Amino acid sequence: MQDAVIRNLQTLAESAKRISSESQQLASPIPWKQIVGFRNLVVHEYLRVDLEFVWQIVNVDLPLLKEQALHLRELIASR
Repeated sequence: MQDAVIRNLQTLAESAKRISSESQQLASPIPWKQIVGFRNLVVHEYLRVDLEFVWQIVNVDLPLLKEQALHLRELIASR
């Protein structure tokens, strides 16, 4: 289960990297650099991954990120 969660967070972070800088500016509260940094940690320094930190991401950060991403989608759709 841990591997699946980490892999899905990696995929999410990979996707975040591909969001245009213009769209990122529309959602400035989203911590884009930290998301990409987490991706780099998981991919390149996977032995340093702290599972308690991952659990915090899942329980605290992910719900907030979901709200912000939905808001960003609305902003993009209304343009």
